[in-house]
Amino acid sequence: MPDKLHHTKGIVLRTVKYGETSVIVTMFTELFGIQSYLVNGVRTSSKKGSGKANLFQPAALLDMVVYHNEQRQLHRIREFRWAYLYHTVFSDIRKNAVAVFMVELLTKCLKQPEANPELYAFTEDCFMQLDQAEDAVMANFPLFFALHLPLFFGFRVIDNHSDGNCFLDLQEGEFVPAHPPHVFFLEEKESAACSHLLKIMQPDELKEIKLHHNFRRGLLLALERYYALHIPDFGSLRTLPVLKEILS
Repeated sequence: MPDKLHHTKGIVLRTVKYGETSVIVTMFTELFGIQSYLVNGVRTSSKKGSGKANLFQPAALLDMVVYHNEQRQLHRIREFRWAYLYHTVFSDIRKNAVAVFMVELLTKCLKQPEANPELYAFTEDCFMQLDQAEDAVMANFPLFFALHLPLFFGFRVIDNHSDGNCFLDLQEGEFVPAHPPHVFFLEEKESAACSHLLKIMQPDELKEIKLHHNFRRGLLLALERYYALHIPDFGSLRTLPVLKEILS
C-alpha cells in the first residue's frame, strides 16, 4: 500500500535527535492521533536547515502535509510551518513550564494512534489560550487542563458537588457525602475548589479563582494521583516538581 499525502495540524509532544541532522518527532495530529515522524535536515547550520528545529519544540502547533501509511509506525513530513506562532509560551519560563506539563499529561493519556478531533480542538485551544493568558489565569491553568482533559478519555470527574456531597472521591470520580473507605479523596475545601474549576468553560474565567500557591500544589498532586488511579502504568509526572517551583 503506497503512502498517501494528507494535510493535518499537529501538536509536538516529543523530539529526539536522530543521526547528524535529523529528528524523530512524536506528535498529536488532528487526523491520525498520536504519530511519529522522521524529519531530515532540520538540525543543520546551513541556510536550508536554519531555524527549522525550532518548529519541533514540545507544544509547538504546526500545519503540515504528511505521508501516511497505516502499515508504518514511522512516517515522513513533506511540508511544515507554524499553525500558530506563540507570543509568550516559548519565551516566558512560567508559561513554558505549564505548556510542558500539559504536553506530558496529554502524552501519558494517549495510548493508541486514533483520531480524536474533539480532543485535538480542546488541546490546541488550551495552548493558544495559555499563550494569551495573564498571570492570574496562568497560575490556575494546569488545574483547569488536568480537570477537563479526562472528559476525552472516559474518566471525567462528575460534578455533583453540593453541601451534601462535599468530598471528592478520586477513585470513583465523583463527590460523596462522607469520607470514603479508602485514602483517595479530597477534603471539603479542596473538593469545592475542584468543583469550581470544573464549572469553568473559558480559561479567561480562571482569574476569578484565588488560590494560594501551596493549595494549588496540593491539588496538582491529588490530580496526579487521580490520573494514576484511572490510567494503567501512568506513573508520576516528571514536570510536576518543576511546575510547583516555578508557580510558587
